[in-house]
Amino acid sequence: MTTEPVLVGDNHRPLRDVVAAELRRLILDGSLKPGDRLVEDRLAQQLGVSRNPVREAMRVLEAEGFLNVTSRRGAFVARLSARQAEDLFHVRLALEPLGARLAAAAEEPRQDLIARCREILELVRESGPEQDLDTLSTLHTELHSLIFEMTGNDYLIALAIPMVKRGQWLLRQSAPLQTPSAWEQHEGLIAAIAAGDPDLAEAAARHHVLSVRNGLRPNLHEA
Repeated sequence: MTTEPVLVGDNHRPLRDVVAAELRRLILDGSLKPGDRLVEDRLAQQLGVSRNPVREAMRVLEAEGFLNVTSRRGAFVARLSARQAEDLFHVRLALEPLGARLAAAAEEPRQDLIARCREILELVRESGPEQDLDTLSTLHTELHSLIFEMTGNDYLIALAIPMVKRGQWLLRQSAPLQTPSAWEQHEGLIAAIAAGDPDLAEAAARHHVLSVRNGLRPNLHEA
Protein backbone atom coordinates (compact mmCIF):
# COMPACT_ATOMS: atom_id res chain seq x y z
CA MET A 1 0.00 0.00 0.00
CA THR A 2 1.36 3.42 -0.95
CA THR A 3 1.47 5.93 1.89
CA GLU A 4 0.46 9.47 1.01
CA PRO A 5 2.84 12.26 2.10
CA VAL A 6 1.62 14.32 5.03
CA LEU A 7 1.37 18.11 5.04
CA VAL A 8 4.30 19.41 7.05
CA GLY A 9 4.13 23.17 6.48
CA ASP A 10 2.73 23.92 9.95
CA ASN A 11 5.32 21.91 11.89
CA HIS A 12 7.44 23.96 14.34
CA ARG A 13 10.74 22.21 13.51
CA PRO A 14 12.95 23.70 10.76
CA LEU A 15 11.17 22.89 7.51
CA ARG A 16 14.29 21.43 5.97
CA ASP A 17 14.51 18.83 8.75
CA VAL A 18 10.78 18.09 8.65
CA VAL A 19 10.77 17.62 4.87
CA ALA A 20 13.93 15.50 5.02
CA ALA A 21 12.34 13.28 7.68
CA GLU A 22 9.19 12.85 5.61
CA LEU A 23 11.08 12.05 2.40
CA ARG A 24 13.29 9.63 4.31
CA ARG A 25 10.20 7.92 5.69
CA LEU A 26 8.70 7.58 2.21
CA ILE A 27 11.92 6.03 0.94
CA LEU A 28 12.26 3.67 3.89
CA ASP A 29 8.68 2.42 3.74
CA GLY A 30 8.89 1.85 -0.01
CA SER A 31 6.48 4.59 -1.10
CA LEU A 32 9.41 6.12 -3.00
CA LYS A 33 11.28 3.30 -4.69
CA PRO A 34 14.87 3.07 -5.97
CA GLY A 35 15.08 4.90 -9.29
CA ASP A 36 12.03 7.12 -8.67
CA ARG A 37 12.54 10.74 -9.70
CA LEU A 38 11.82 13.48 -7.17
CA VAL A 39 10.38 16.70 -8.60
CA GLU A 40 10.74 19.77 -6.38
CA ASP A 41 7.52 21.50 -7.43
CA ARG A 42 5.43 18.38 -7.03
CA LEU A 43 6.88 17.51 -3.63
CA ALA A 44 6.46 21.09 -2.41
CA GLN A 45 2.79 20.98 -3.34
CA GLN A 46 2.25 17.56 -1.77
CA LEU A 47 3.95 18.54 1.49
CA GLY A 48 2.50 22.03 1.74
CA VAL A 49 5.83 23.89 1.71
CA SER A 50 7.83 26.09 -0.65
CA ARG A 51 10.54 24.75 -2.95
CA ASN A 52 13.45 25.94 -0.79
CA PRO A 53 13.03 23.48 2.12
CA VAL A 54 12.46 20.67 -0.40
CA ARG A 55 15.71 21.56 -2.16
CA GLU A 56 17.57 21.77 1.16
CA ALA A 57 16.09 18.44 2.30
CA MET A 58 17.25 16.82 -0.91
CA ARG A 59 20.80 17.93 -0.15
CA VAL A 60 20.53 16.31 3.28
CA LEU A 61 19.28 13.02 1.80
CA GLU A 62 21.94 13.14 -0.91
CA ALA A 63 24.62 13.42 1.79
CA GLU A 64 23.05 10.46 3.62
CA GLY A 65 23.12 8.39 0.42
CA PHE A 66 19.37 8.13 -0.13
CA LEU A 67 19.34 10.28 -3.28
CA ASN A 68 21.47 10.64 -6.37
CA VAL A 69 21.38 14.24 -7.59
CA THR A 70 22.84 15.57 -10.85
CA SER A 71 22.57 19.04 -12.34
CA ARG A 72 21.10 17.76 -15.61
CA ARG A 73 18.92 14.80 -14.66
CA GLY A 74 17.62 15.91 -11.26
CA ALA A 75 17.15 13.85 -8.08
CA PHE A 76 16.46 10.13 -7.99
CA VAL A 77 16.06 7.66 -5.15
CA ALA A 78 19.36 5.81 -4.97
CA ARG A 79 19.77 2.13 -5.67
CA LEU A 80 21.81 0.15 -3.15
CA SER A 81 24.07 -2.30 -4.94
CA ALA A 82 25.69 -5.37 -3.42
CA ARG A 83 29.03 -3.52 -3.48
CA GLN A 84 27.55 -0.54 -1.64
CA ALA A 85 25.99 -2.84 0.94
CA GLU A 86 29.38 -4.48 1.54
CA ASP A 87 30.97 -1.04 1.88
CA LEU A 88 28.31 -0.11 4.42
CA PHE A 89 29.06 -3.18 6.50
CA HIS A 90 32.80 -2.40 6.45
CA VAL A 91 31.96 0.95 8.04
CA ARG A 92 29.52 -0.64 10.49
CA LEU A 93 32.22 -3.08 11.58
CA ALA A 94 34.47 -0.14 12.36
CA LEU A 95 31.94 2.12 14.09
CA GLU A 96 29.42 -0.08 15.88
CA PRO A 97 31.88 -2.04 18.05
CA LEU A 98 33.56 1.27 18.91
CA GLY A 99 30.21 2.82 19.78
CA ALA A 100 29.26 -0.10 22.01
CA ARG A 101 32.64 -0.01 23.79
CA LEU A 102 32.43 3.73 24.46
CA ALA A 103 28.80 3.46 25.57
CA ALA A 104 29.70 0.75 28.09
CA ALA A 105 32.77 2.67 29.28
CA ALA A 106 30.96 5.98 29.83
CA GLU A 107 31.83 7.55 33.19
CA GLU A 108 28.23 8.67 33.62
CA PRO A 109 26.03 6.03 31.94
CA ARG A 110 22.90 7.40 30.31
CA GLN A 111 20.36 5.38 32.25
CA ASP A 112 17.51 7.10 30.43
CA LEU A 113 18.82 5.92 27.07
CA ILE A 114 19.47 2.41 28.38
CA ALA A 115 15.92 2.35 29.71
CA ARG A 116 14.56 3.38 26.31
CA CYS A 117 16.54 0.59 24.64
CA ARG A 118 14.99 -1.89 27.05
CA GLU A 119 11.56 -0.46 26.30
CA ILE A 120 12.16 -1.03 22.60
CA LEU A 121 13.22 -4.63 23.18
CA GLU A 122 10.22 -5.25 25.43
CA LEU A 123 7.89 -3.76 22.83
CA VAL A 124 9.30 -6.07 20.17
CA ARG A 125 9.03 -9.08 22.48
CA GLU A 126 5.40 -8.30 23.21
CA SER A 127 4.37 -7.62 19.62
CA GLY A 128 6.36 -10.45 18.03
CA PRO A 129 5.84 -11.15 14.34
CA GLU A 130 2.54 -9.27 14.37
CA GLN A 131 4.36 -5.92 14.44
CA ASP A 132 4.55 -4.29 11.02
CA LEU A 133 7.93 -4.08 9.32
CA ASP A 134 7.91 -0.28 9.08
CA THR A 135 7.60 0.03 12.86
CA LEU A 136 10.23 -2.64 13.50
CA SER A 137 12.76 -1.01 11.19
CA THR A 138 12.15 2.35 12.86
CA LEU A 139 12.62 0.86 16.32
CA HIS A 140 15.78 -0.92 15.17
CA THR A 141 17.21 2.35 13.91
CA GLU A 142 16.30 4.14 17.14
CA LEU A 143 17.98 1.49 19.27
CA HIS A 144 21.26 1.65 17.36
CA SER A 145 21.16 5.44 17.33
CA LEU A 146 20.67 5.47 21.10
CA ILE A 147 23.80 3.37 21.58
CA PHE A 148 25.86 5.97 19.75
CA GLU A 149 24.21 8.76 21.74
CA MET A 150 25.29 6.98 24.92
CA THR A 151 28.93 7.53 23.94
CA GLY A 152 28.63 11.30 24.29
CA ASN A 153 31.17 11.54 21.45
CA ASP A 154 29.86 14.17 19.06
CA TYR A 155 32.28 13.22 16.29
CA LEU A 156 31.26 9.59 16.38
CA ILE A 157 27.56 10.48 16.54
CA ALA A 158 27.88 12.74 13.49
CA LEU A 159 29.49 9.90 11.52
CA ALA A 160 27.35 7.08 12.79
CA ILE A 161 23.75 8.34 12.69
CA PRO A 162 23.65 8.73 8.86
CA MET A 163 25.17 5.23 8.62
CA VAL A 164 22.46 3.84 10.91
CA LYS A 165 19.73 5.45 8.81
CA ARG A 166 21.28 4.10 5.63
CA GLY A 167 21.40 0.68 7.25
CA GLN A 168 17.70 0.91 8.07
CA TRP A 169 16.96 1.16 4.37
CA LEU A 170 18.93 -1.99 3.67
CA LEU A 171 17.37 -3.89 6.57
CA ARG A 172 13.89 -2.71 5.64
CA GLN A 173 14.30 -4.34 2.23
CA SER A 174 16.12 -7.52 3.14
CA ALA A 175 16.35 -8.48 6.80
CA PRO A 176 13.90 -10.68 8.75
CA LEU A 177 13.16 -8.10 11.45
CA GLN A 178 9.80 -9.73 12.05
CA THR A 179 11.39 -12.87 13.50
CA PRO A 180 12.31 -12.98 17.22
CA SER A 181 15.80 -14.29 16.48
CA ALA A 182 16.65 -11.05 14.68
CA TRP A 183 16.42 -9.22 18.02
CA GLU A 184 18.07 -11.72 20.37
CA GLN A 185 21.56 -10.33 19.83
CA HIS A 186 20.37 -6.87 20.84
CA GLU A 187 19.42 -8.21 24.26
CA GLY A 188 23.01 -9.22 25.01
CA LEU A 189 24.40 -6.02 23.54
CA ILE A 190 22.27 -3.75 25.72
CA ALA A 191 22.91 -5.94 28.77
CA ALA A 192 26.68 -5.60 28.27
CA ILE A 193 26.41 -1.82 27.94
CA ALA A 194 24.19 -1.60 31.04
CA ALA A 195 26.69 -3.73 32.98
CA GLY A 196 29.53 -1.39 32.03
CA ASP A 197 31.53 -4.16 30.30
CA PRO A 198 33.33 -2.54 27.32
CA ASP A 199 34.98 -5.74 26.09
CA LEU A 200 31.75 -7.71 26.08
CA ALA A 201 29.79 -4.85 24.52
CA GLU A 202 32.36 -4.46 21.74
CA ALA A 203 32.36 -8.21 21.05
CA ALA A 204 28.55 -8.34 21.04
CA ALA A 205 28.32 -5.46 18.58
CA ARG A 206 30.89 -7.00 16.26
CA HIS A 207 29.14 -10.38 16.36
CA HIS A 208 25.83 -8.70 15.60
CA VAL A 209 27.12 -6.82 12.55
CA LEU A 210 28.86 -9.92 11.18
CA SER A 211 25.74 -12.01 11.73
CA VAL A 212 23.52 -9.53 9.89
CA ARG A 213 26.02 -9.20 7.03
CA ASN A 214 26.30 -12.95 6.59
CA GLY A 215 22.52 -13.30 6.62
CA LEU A 216 22.07 -10.64 3.96
CA ARG A 217 24.80 -11.70 1.53
CA PRO A 218 22.75 -14.28 -0.44
CA ASN A 219 19.96 -11.75 -1.01
CA LEU A 220 22.36 -8.99 -1.99
CA HIS A 221 24.11 -11.07 -4.62
CA GLU A 222 20.76 -12.08 -6.09
CA ALA A 223 19.70 -8.42 -6.44
